[in-house]
Amino acid sequence: MLYRLATEQDIPVLCKIRKQQLIDEGGTPIPGIDEELLRYFTDKLADGSLVEWVLEDDGQIIATAAIAFMDFPPSYTNRTGLRGYITNMYTAPACRGKGIASAMLDRLKQEAEKRAVHSILLHASALGKPVYKRFGFAESDQWMELRL
Repeated sequence: MLYRLATEQDIPVLCKIRKQQLIDEGGTPIPGIDEELLRYFTDKLADGSLVEWVLEDDGQIIATAAIAFMDFPPSYTNRTGLRGYITNMYTAPACRGKGIASAMLDRLKQEAEKRAVHSILLHASALGKPVYKRFGFAESDQWMELRL
């Protein structure tokens, strides 16, 4: 098995895996998402605001994990204003329970540390929540959301 950073050539597979992840989490497929996913991965990988790791086994991507870097205004608790958001955490069902997600999280943590990020956020699925808690993530009531 080979852990490596995703490249532009991986984008079609990243799009396919992202759609599968959304369906697995109960999402309903919608028209047009292919174009939006293609644009997202192309733009964000190119500008470095998204770092995505993949795990290959026999030439097939069996797991993905990404951290998106977001700029916020600097504050007394975050001088750079930069925060990380973990997304696209996916492991093929046959490969789950083998520590892959934790290994991917460690790589994402290292990416955040390289950029002096002091806060990493994520939205956890029911399946992922125990993994994140074991890794050290704590549930927080700091975020509120307004859906438009």
